[in-house]
Amino acid sequence: MIIIGLYDYTVKAHNGDSKSLKDYQGAVVLVVNTASRCGYTPQYAGLQELDAQYGDEGLKVIAFPCNQFGQQEPGTNEDIQDFCQVNYGVKFPVFAKIDVNGESADPLYQYLTTLEPAQPIHWNFTKFLFDRDGLFIGRFESKVTPAEMTKDIEAALR
Repeated sequence: MIIIGLYDYTVKAHNGDSKSLKDYQGAVVLVVNTASRCGYTPQYAGLQELDAQYGDEGLKVIAFPCNQFGQQEPGTNEDIQDFCQVNYGVKFPVFAKIDVNGESADPLYQYLTTLEPAQPIHWNFTKFLFDRDGLFIGRFESKVTPAEMTKDIEAALR
């Protein structure tokens, strides 16, 4: 039996380069699908705060823009990078825009949506937290703010 996990995936950077998630081995990883024109877009600020507060302890926030929900991420990868940096001072990686649901879903998100509770992504800013061994800790829906995840992140970092 072959078990596929977080570190088995390669994703595309905003510039088109490939990035192996093996590079995050040993870190606590928070995976988030994002959008620039969403009611939850201000969560970028909270995600950046988590990255700044816990990055030195081993937290890695990684974001994947998606335009599947209300066409709320219409820009190019470059537009998205500029938006995130200018409006929220984002320093964590914001990868290339992807689909998170359906037949065209990125393989990483095909995997993420099989984790309990196994279901499609319902909206922007759904968050998945993994421990230092790449083991799934939990899924947090859009309405859960980054600040509300602090206890889970701190526990994973211990």
